[in-house]
Amino acid sequence: MNFTQNEKLNQLSERSIIIGVDIASELHYARAFDWRGVELGKVFKFENSAEGFKDFYTWIERLKRQAEKDCIVVGAEPTGHYWFGLASYLKEQSIKLVLVNPFHVKRSKELDDNHPSKTDAKDPKTIAKLVIEGRYNEPYIPEGIYAELRIAMACRMRNQKEMSSIKNRIQRWLKIYFPEHETVFGKFDATSNMLVLQVAPLPRDIERLGAEGINQIWRDNCSKFLFELV
Repeated sequence: MNFTQNEKLNQLSERSIIIGVDIASELHYARAFDWRGVELGKVFKFENSAEGFKDFYTWIERLKRQAEKDCIVVGAEPTGHYWFGLASYLKEQSIKLVLVNPFHVKRSKELDDNHPSKTDAKDPKTIAKLVIEGRYNEPYIPEGIYAELRIAMACRMRNQKEMSSIKNRIQRWLKIYFPEHETVFGKFDATSNMLVLQVAPLPRDIERLGAEGINQIWRDNCSKFLFELV
């Protein structure tokens, strides 16, 4: 959702607890603050697992009782795919999750100690402060068929990227070892050409096969040409 910074600020009140979480592959670190930036409790670490998420939820509930507050906002950096599990768990518990820009976190680290170093205790505080300032975005987490479509699209984009990389490597190889290939066969990734390359990848192999040998390869695989046309 797109909110102005003022609208984001107005979502926080004296009843709010803002929690910054430093996401990692195995272990997450969290720190909690009120809407003025006063820290509540100590640094809390929990595993990136179902048991760890339950411990995190228990810690949140304890903070709510101790601070007498009832509104929770959890902020995190979108670090790779490591935040997906926590995001799903927080959504099940009806706890609001917001994301901060990693570039903002990097630039804001030295405000407290004049040093841009990264530590497990420092980053959660920086993240929480950015949330308090309204410098965050609310992620859209799809469900059902929409979640499946997002996964399918991600897989498709990854496959396309890998295919482009493979094609580039093949073309590079052809330019090095078979520079005449383009003038002879035209489109390098056509079915007819790929069938020949499987058997005869080098110019001397083409010469050994001859026109009759290449023609025989195509005749033996005519069904593949029909499939390509369909």
